[in-house]
Amino acid sequence: MPGSEQYPARAAPYSPLRTSADGGSNAVGYDHAVHLASLAEKKRLWWRNALINSLFIASWFLFATLISVYNKWMFSPEHYGFPSPLFVTTIHMWVQFVLAALLRYTLPQHFCPEQRPSREDYIRKAVPTGITTGLDIGFSNLSLKLITLSFYTMCKSSSLVFVLLFAFLLRLETFSFRLVGVIILICVGVLLMVATETHFVLAGFLLVTSASALGGLRWSLTQLLLRNKDMGMSNPAATLFWLAPIMGVTLAITSALIDGWGKVFSSHFFATPGEALKTLFFLFCPGVLAFCMVLSEFYIIQRAGVVPMSIAGIAKEVTTIIFAAWFFGDELTPLNITGVAITACGIGLYTYHKYKKSMDSNVALDPHGNPLPVEEVGGGDLALETGRTAEMQRLTEDVDEPLDDADGRETRQPSHEAPPREQLLFSVEDEDEQMTPSPKMVRTDSLPPPYSEEGGERLHDVWGEDDSRRR
Repeated sequence: MPGSEQYPARAAPYSPLRTSADGGSNAVGYDHAVHLASLAEKKRLWWRNALINSLFIASWFLFATLISVYNKWMFSPEHYGFPSPLFVTTIHMWVQFVLAALLRYTLPQHFCPEQRPSREDYIRKAVPTGITTGLDIGFSNLSLKLITLSFYTMCKSSSLVFVLLFAFLLRLETFSFRLVGVIILICVGVLLMVATETHFVLAGFLLVTSASALGGLRWSLTQLLLRNKDMGMSNPAATLFWLAPIMGVTLAITSALIDGWGKVFSSHFFATPGEALKTLFFLFCPGVLAFCMVLSEFYIIQRAGVVPMSIAGIAKEVTTIIFAAWFFGDELTPLNITGVAITACGIGLYTYHKYKKSMDSNVALDPHGNPLPVEEVGGGDLALETGRTAEMQRLTEDVDEPLDDADGRETRQPSHEAPPREQLLFSVEDEDEQMTPSPKMVRTDSLPPPYSEEGGERLHDVWGEDDSRRR
């Protein structure tokens, strides 16, 4: 440790973590120390992250709303009336791939990680994510041909349950009965929010439920990819670059089987060169909006996690319903209003749950007050379980720990430059090493340090060894 004369200094990336007597963590006396965040620092980090995440969510809301307006105009018989939603989504996937490649090769310092997935990792991890995404979109569009939009929305609300289930199974979220209760409350609110008298269709119900399950799985798999730096997918644009071709091929196959491309190209939308150019313009240009929307989704998942992303989607639906009733006079029944209120309460409770969890966790900060890039715990929080993670051991490998002597009394080894009234948090020093000094740690006047033979005579003279031999 710097400044020590008894023990040899060992290179370490950070200084010891320390905690103050009042329970707050600080680095008093260590200008470059890593420390655990105090309560005030946790609150500052939480509000900063909440602001940044809110900006990404707002951008997602914006692009998703524009896509919804485009879809309403594109597929409505009263407007443009294009007959194949899956074909349009397939085109958008390939537009997203081209835009992600453009970012990757024009701004490589920001959007092109040094790593890239191996063939085995790509097949085992990326391909299932792309296929589940394509099937989720395909089944959702197919179910809308069999059931009403209200019944579809009611069934699709179950996706939040599947998201939470897969988050637990893949250890993206720490199991909590409070969290389960909040999610159930939100799902009940969504069911009441969109409840109408509708005709039950078994085939449509099975399709939309399958789409909900696939949606929960694909978002969880996407979060795993965004956390995997070794595969070169820790950047959302890079993740989209590798996933978009798989999603595009899956959707193309699904679209060809369900819609029939022969019918699409033989329709009046491609009857003349002028109509074909007009149709292609309306097909490709909104792909830019889809690219921005998906990129916003990936950033939200990377920063907050898959469950907050899904709840943000529910919040978007609540906001849409409220604005539709306020500005456009859409009629809401008392049951619908109750559902909106319950859903809003559930979202508020989930936000409080995340806030409480953030305040209770231990967050390691660098000297500038920024969270360290340690292994994520639970639902993506930068939390360090005290004394459990290997990262904490790596950060604190130079810390001295109080030892118990043979009489049971506690003795403390020197903690060089340690300020008063502070105690060390962690220690990975070997007890035997501390009790029995190593020969390398003892410097005598009779033995020179180990040097190479070259120039050895001159160095031995310095230590006086040759004089002793002559005598």
